[in-house]
Amino acid sequence: MRSLKEQRKKRARFVLASGVVLAVIVLIVGIETHKSYRGDLPSLQQLHNIQPGLITRIYSADGHILQEYFNQRRVLAPFNRFPKHLVDALLTVEDREFYHHWGVNLSAIARAAAVNIMTLSRSQGGSTLTQQLARNLFLTPEKTIARKIKEAMTAIEIEKNYSKDEILNMYLNQQYFGKGAYGIQAAAQTFFSKDISELTISESALLIGLLKAPNTYSPIDHPDRARGRRNVVLEAMVDYGRLPREVADSLKALPLEIHPPEPPLRPGAYFSETVRQYLVGKYGEDVLYSSGLTVQTTLNYELQVEAERIIAEHLSQLQADMESHHGLDDSNYTIEVADTVDGEIVVTREYKELQAALVALDNKTGGVIAMVGGKDFKESKFNRAVQAKRQPGSGFKPFTYTTAIDNGFRPTDIIIDAPIVVPIGGEEWRPKNFDRTFRGPTTLRYGLSKSINLVTIKLLMDPTVTPQQVVFYARRMGIKSELQPVPSLAIGTSEVTPLEMASAFMTFPNGGIWTEPYLVTKIPDRYGNILEEREKPYQEEAISATTAY
Repeated sequence: MRSLKEQRKKRARFVLASGVVLAVIVLIVGIETHKSYRGDLPSLQQLHNIQPGLITRIYSADGHILQEYFNQRRVLAPFNRFPKHLVDALLTVEDREFYHHWGVNLSAIARAAAVNIMTLSRSQGGSTLTQQLARNLFLTPEKTIARKIKEAMTAIEIEKNYSKDEILNMYLNQQYFGKGAYGIQAAAQTFFSKDISELTISESALLIGLLKAPNTYSPIDHPDRARGRRNVVLEAMVDYGRLPREVADSLKALPLEIHPPEPPLRPGAYFSETVRQYLVGKYGEDVLYSSGLTVQTTLNYELQVEAERIIAEHLSQLQADMESHHGLDDSNYTIEVADTVDGEIVVTREYKELQAALVALDNKTGGVIAMVGGKDFKESKFNRAVQAKRQPGSGFKPFTYTTAIDNGFRPTDIIIDAPIVVPIGGEEWRPKNFDRTFRGPTTLRYGLSKSINLVTIKLLMDPTVTPQQVVFYARRMGIKSELQPVPSLAIGTSEVTPLEMASAFMTFPNGGIWTEPYLVTKIPDRYGNILEEREKPYQEEAISATTAY
């Protein structure tokens, strides 16, 4: 009897000692593993500052969305907007013991390992929602033991720093659902054109089913697969006790119904691209494409739509007139050969579509309220409103008259409208009026109102005015392009942009005050912090109020 008791005691001591040794070994292995991978794990600061990429939106002054920029099309939604059946569907198929584990589910891992051994495959993963979140946020997707260890350790740290509901919220806002939709809110909008709070049980099951393989089960590309996957989720909810059998059966019988949103009408493509370039230059691409900025601009939506309509209408008419006049009605032309003294030159006639640009500014603020940079942004992204330098021709004449008036000339002063010969580099320039006539003695007021070339050229060449002075005044009024101080400057031979011309001409109605053009009025970040705000226009006195009048 004593021998049996002693054997039991020895066995107990052995088991206890073995357990202690095993615990020590596990502890040592755990400590060494943690030391080994600690440097590769996210820091505490990173864990406390998880910020998924959000959409930056460009808005018109009257609240219309002009453009969206993003790496991941994501719209954050708070946990209190998640329908209960959405969360039930998620936990049913992804992590049934979510509220009972500490980031790693050892029993699930054991079950998955057993299945994999029995089937000689790696089909079962055993990862918790928290582990999946850790992988998506901080780790790479490769399937290695090292990555699984890091994933588990990161999941444990996430569980230490966030509540279960917060983890669910991050998970559903982080995951990819296909068709460019990141996060459950973007998915609801992409496939059903609705807010997540409005999702039905069937719709929630469909979206949760996409998590397994968004492209494979896409309801747009593979509706039959998507319906089958939805029904798998509904059946699982019955097994999990989250959905009555009769409800699931009725939902499984429903056809697949999706309602993707209509592509929005978004005018102002050239304007939005100019804003984008400004934001990239000031804040960088990472901020633009992932920080979820709200960019409020000066654009007037209705005016922009009308500006684009007018440009399209007039270009269409001008194109038809040009083709009718020049016979350019086909993009396939025969090659013409021209004889020259030195031989033959191949001459081709290339079909080109006419382009146009328009920019409209608010005189009081300088805000750009409409901008058209070309016929079609998709065909040509070159913004002729701000990038194209063209000769303004007679549009430049007011700068000469402004210089003259500001330096003592009066509107009633006389200039003789008569032929003139201007020596230039050993040659002679003989400018003419558009109508080839001469009016003799002409007042400045009449010369400007009738846009008479010779009067303007003679005025510019007056010793009180001079080309250099005209350049100086044009600069003060907002012209930044290089201007050549030569006699032909009077009739607009130096190239400028439409935006420069519009900016300079604002000086006249503003009583001689130049106002800087701008596009962005205010930029709040995702937290409401104001990155920049234009509270008042930037202005400088360019000419006297009397001259402007």
